[in-house]
Amino acid sequence: MLKRKTGIILLTLLFVTGLAGTISDNIVSKSERKVAITKMKATYKDAVEATKGLSEIQLNYKESTDKWSVKECFYHIAASEKLLWAMFEKAMSTPANPEQRTAIIHSDEQVAYIAEDRSKKNEAPDLIQPKNTNFNNISASMLEFKMNRDAHINYMKNTTEDLRNHVIQFPFGWIDCYQLYLYIASHNNRHIKQMNEVKASSGFPLK
Repeated sequence: MLKRKTGIILLTLLFVTGLAGTISDNIVSKSERKVAITKMKATYKDAVEATKGLSEIQLNYKESTDKWSVKECFYHIAASEKLLWAMFEKAMSTPANPEQRTAIIHSDEQVAYIAEDRSKKNEAPDLIQPKNTNFNNISASMLEFKMNRDAHINYMKNTTEDLRNHVIQFPFGWIDCYQLYLYIASHNNRHIKQMNEVKASSGFPLK
């Protein structure tokens, strides 16, 4: 009887610690964490760098009335970070749906590329249009962006949630929540490219 109880206790400990292969199998790997965190840090740095040293006139310059300024691009980046993370949290709060993984056709790398690709330009939802973000200046948008990005990096460092088996549908197809995390990190690059295009335009103010 004692031997049986001991066996049950040991088996319970294996499941609790994840050593039995049930709890830990679906946690993102060390290399996946590193890729995601590195991208989050790099795209944050590049977004901030794209605005560095610009005057208010330069930040507000537009090539035309239907184009965004550097400042507006950054407002959109900051607002998008918050909106996309809300989508992430909502997806993770619902039950895992691993059966839907068969619908995923894009690799992690392809999802990141789609997030960055400016060859296909879509109009941003009204909620994250620069004029609707409620930011009054670039400093306010940077502060919120930094706060959110730091929290999202910290999440990936410590999460034990099953990101791969929470699957959601995006306009370009089904993705899992690890891929959504990569999409959030990579989305910046689409608008960093846009900011650099503005700065490279012939009419961009010298100061």
